[in-house]
Amino acid sequence: MHPLDNPFWFSLVGPQQAWSQGNDLARRYPPEVAPFAALREPSPEAWAALAGLLEPAEGVALFGPESYQPPGGWTTLTTFPILQLIHGGAALPNRLPTADPVLLRPEDTAAMQALVGLTRPGPFAPRTPELGEYFGVWEGGQLIALAGERAHLAGFCEVSAVCVDPRAQGRGLGAVVVERVMGGILERGELPFLHVALDNAAARRLYLRLGFEERAQLQGTVVQRPSLSE
Repeated sequence: MHPLDNPFWFSLVGPQQAWSQGNDLARRYPPEVAPFAALREPSPEAWAALAGLLEPAEGVALFGPESYQPPGGWTTLTTFPILQLIHGGAALPNRLPTADPVLLRPEDTAAMQALVGLTRPGPFAPRTPELGEYFGVWEGGQLIALAGERAHLAGFCEVSAVCVDPRAQGRGLGAVVVERVMGGILERGELPFLHVALDNAAARRLYLRLGFEERAQLQGTVVQRPSLSE
């Protein structure tokens, strides 16, 4: 298995091990950081280990080449395909940006949450920005675009939470913040990757234009641990 087929597992046993809760069978991020968990492999023992990391009836999301099939008592809340793209590592073009993204600080968290709530780019917990560097574009005292780093495994780092205020779309700000995050990843000698919904054609066109290539279609599975009464 390629590490990117199970990106959260290889993040939680690798560079993001400090965020990891679990053991050598199942791991998760703290719920205030990210709603993701991972299994080394989907064995009965791994599912039991994951259950021990969750509160009764708590749900988490897992990514893998196929949808996960949890054992009896668990509930599959939803499954969804997700397209994974990876950048080949070529140097970014030297072009004049339309805006200058700045590094976002802890005091910017409320503004980040507001923009994410407006645009809904995907899961974004209160402490998600602590997983990596996040950059944003401000205008008139308002945060109007952002992107940052989420999963981080050996040799790879995920670009995530790409969002632009609807009132500022059409100005190339998505490309500006994505390239700023990519630049930091490439400077470390790592390859950027990201995930995008299959039906988000506009985002796919943007990422392909920025040098990403489609690597694989993964499956997301949101599962819920059995309650104590089950």
